[in-house]
Amino acid sequence: VKECKNLYGVTTLEHPGVLMVATERGKYYLGGKVTGVAIPERDFPCKTPEEVRSTLPPGKDVVAFQCRNPVHRAHYELFTRALDAENVGEGAVVLVHPTCGPTQADDIPGPVRYKTYEVLKEEKADPKIFWQYLPYSMHMAGPREAIQHMIIRKNYGCTHFIIGRDMAGSKSSLTGDDFYGAYDAQDFAKENAPELGMQTVPSLNLVHTKEEGYVTADFAKDKGLTINKLSGTKFRQMLRAGEDIPEWFAFKSVVDVLRANA
Repeated sequence: VKECKNLYGVTTLEHPGVLMVATERGKYYLGGKVTGVAIPERDFPCKTPEEVRSTLPPGKDVVAFQCRNPVHRAHYELFTRALDAENVGEGAVVLVHPTCGPTQADDIPGPVRYKTYEVLKEEKADPKIFWQYLPYSMHMAGPREAIQHMIIRKNYGCTHFIIGRDMAGSKSSLTGDDFYGAYDAQDFAKENAPELGMQTVPSLNLVHTKEEGYVTADFAKDKGLTINKLSGTKFRQMLRAGEDIPEWFAFKSVVDVLRANA
């Protein structure tokens, strides 16, 4: 109970992290020196921090983008535009660094997600976008997990980290209520960034409009633009039903991979 309270801020089984601790963890934890014997065999390649650092341009800012789902159009717009943030230097690059381990029960499996990333990497072939994969399982611990992700990405050579709205957040399995505030992770990360030697890049609230494509929500409101909307739930329903997915929402190459591995 104490562990869950300190990690997740709650002790109810309605939280997926608390449920994991209560039902999957053993009675005892082991501590001590860890000695690596061999690199684990996985369904997707995971380079070490040293290996990843060696691929990044020296002396340039590296903006990390963390995700646990396939990259859709809005995600791509988000992390490419992050290079234009005021606190990001000239010649910076993005490291797209998804977690490919098990996440929540209704998430797309890691090996399938990996295939969507690879096909998009090949399709875009953008020299400013680097792709690597992290063998990590999300705990949905909100602000504290956001900090952990920043520390991990610093080890991989990143200088900046994109903090999304309600990052690593979760909802009650009974009521659907959020366990953390929408901007708790952003505020907590920004507060602790100097100590970590990292800088945060808040994620833009982007929407797709019929008139001008992807713009910020504030810009769309001020200009009276028509916003296109498609929820994640509706997207999954359309995917299962074989319906056409709007290309403003998802890349066709990614959709094809998801359908081929359904």
